[in-house]
Amino acid sequence: MAAAPLYILLCSGEHEKIQMAAMLASVAAVSDRPVRVFVSMNAILAFEKGKSPAERYHGGEFSRLIMENKVPDAIELFGQGKMLGDLTMHACSMVMDLKKWEMDHLVDDLFDGMLGLTKFLADAETGELLTL
Repeated sequence: MAAAPLYILLCSGEHEKIQMAAMLASVAAVSDRPVRVFVSMNAILAFEKGKSPAERYHGGEFSRLIMENKVPDAIELFGQGKMLGDLTMHACSMVMDLKKWEMDHLVDDLFDGMLGLTKFLADAETGELLTL
């Protein structure tokens, strides 16, 4: 029996939550579980092309520890999940409109396009939904 898809609604800009979303997504994807990530609100700011990790992330104690201990970057983890498993990522169309961004404003080779929240939530009815 195939595993139910994992849907991750990522809306927080906190480093720890983005990191956890990336870890969950990549581990699930490489474990043969379909993963669908929807990036919205402050989380989209971490995916802006050309930012260094210091510019990309903000957070608390664990953000500092992640950076100091050179834990694999969330962007890399999402990329590994896409490369090795069934993982798709979509940018929230409303947030992209508000920022006046096009897809080429985001990190290369990570996003599969824009999507509306209504469509994401309708699709999420077929699996398990996590919000970070």
